[in-house]
Order: sequence, then structure tokens, then C-alpha cells
Amino acid sequence: MSSAPKGRGELRAQRRTTRSGQPVRQAGQVRPVRLGRRSVAALALVSGVGVVAFGWPLLAGSDSGLSAHAKDAPWLFAALLPLLLGVVVATIADVGLDAKAIAMLGVLAAAGAALRPLGAGTAGIEPMFFLMVLSGRVLGPGFGFVLGAVSMFASALLTGGVGPWMPFQMLAMGWVCMGAGLLPGPHTLRGRGELYVLGAYGAVSSVLYGTVMNLQGWPYIGGLATGVSFVPGDPVGENLARFVAYCLATSLGWDLPRAVVTVVLSVTLGPAVLKALRRATRRAAFETPVTFEPSQR
Repeated sequence: MSSAPKGRGELRAQRRTTRSGQPVRQAGQVRPVRLGRRSVAALALVSGVGVVAFGWPLLAGSDSGLSAHAKDAPWLFAALLPLLLGVVVATIADVGLDAKAIAMLGVLAAAGAALRPLGAGTAGIEPMFFLMVLSGRVLGPGFGFVLGAVSMFASALLTGGVGPWMPFQMLAMGWVCMGAGLLPGPHTLRGRGELYVLGAYGAVSSVLYGTVMNLQGWPYIGGLATGVSFVPGDPVGENLARFVAYCLATSLGWDLPRAVVTVVLSVTLGPAVLKALRRATRRAAFETPVTFEPSQR
């Protein structure tokens, strides 16, 4: 007996599932690169190392000899590279990223590295921030962290900015991109609302990036006025108050222009860049499973 004709609803349901029963993504939907358990563990480990590297001087005693540790950054850099590689390997193991994802990582990192010299050193104007924020939004927190760190590494090589500060810059930019990938509404928020969220995040993260980078060098800078100098062994609250005064007196003039540029570029160029990133991600189909079927003769 012939089966009854199927209704449109059943046909739609069939079209939305693959042979393995997995739902098929809608044509207009783009999902960030998934963050699995291995990626979360690797990111947590890298971020933990970063927090300790940035904040340990605040807890150091007066006899800790901070000046003797001022050149420990190469050791941090040596520890950071395998951890960063671990994030990449964990992401590949979780979602099976292929050569297309690696190629996109290289292209975006090169673009970010090329954008940074356009304004680096000029009142804090750094146009690479808006690209890093938008890329982290589209590609997700794990991919975004790797992109931010690699972009900062490439820009340091391009501009000759290799120094004790570079591993800290890589960590800080990785956090910026990772935070963009953790923003709410990755599948539903679009249009002006998304641009406003990205602009606000870009402004806040631009200022926080400068603040965190100040924390990296502030304990080792001598010859400053007593009101803003770091005093080893003093209570954390008192040192933090001096640190805030130091940021207001030295870096706010760079952080605010960076935030303004990031907001302006995110709002004006954001629609086109987001569209291009989502189109590239959709065509790359990073999470599409590869299946082999026997040929029919």
C-alpha cells in the first residue's frame, strides 16, 4: 500500500534534519565556534597564569625584591606559548577545526597586526580594537582568545615592539576578544541593538586594557611622586588607591581616545564587517560534520 502524502510540516521537519538525525542549521544562522570542555580548561589555565602574572606584586612583601623580578617576562612568555598552543589544540579537539579555520585565524591576525601601526603611539588611537571585538563576537570566546593573542604577537613582530610587555599584551588582548565572544545574544541580537552592545563593550574593554597593562609596569617604575608610587608591603587597598591615581595621571589620555575610536568604528563599519565575518564563517562551515558515503555505480 502506498503511504499517505506527507504534509508540508513533515517535509519541513525532514529538511531540517540530516541522515544522522542532527538538526540542520538555518541558512541565515551563524554560530560561533563552540567552546568545549577542553577549551574551557585550557582558557582557565591560561587566564589563571595571567591573573597571577599581573597581580602578584600587589601581594608582595616589602622584602620581596621586585626589581629582581622586573625581567621575568621572558619566562612568562616561555610558559605562555605552550599554554596558548594548548588552547588551540583543545579547540581543535573539541570541534574539529580544519585548515579553513586556521586560515581565517591567520587572515584576521594579519589584518589586526596591520591595523595597529596606523595609530599606535598617537594618543592611544588603535583601530585594531574594533576588529578584535567584532571577530570575537562572531567566532566565539575560545577562537577569539587565540586570535587576540596571535594578533598582538604578530603586531609586535611587525612594529618591532618585542619586549617584556609583549606576553602581557597578548594575554590582555586575548581577554578582550574572549569577552566579546561571551556577550549575550549571539544568535538573536542583531541590528542597532547589537552595534550598541559592541560599542559599549569596546569602550569599556579599551579602558580596561590600558588599566591592566598599567598594572604590569607600575610596580617596577621608580622615581614617581609618593602619591602614585607602588609601595611593597603596604595594604592592597592603599596600593590600589595609588594605582587609580597613577592611571588617571598617566594613561587616561590614551585610554579614552582608544575607547572613542573603537566605538566610532564599531558603529560605522560594524554592519559591513559583521556581515563579512558571518558570511565567511557560514561558508567555511567549521562545525559541519564530514561524512563519507559509498559511491553508487
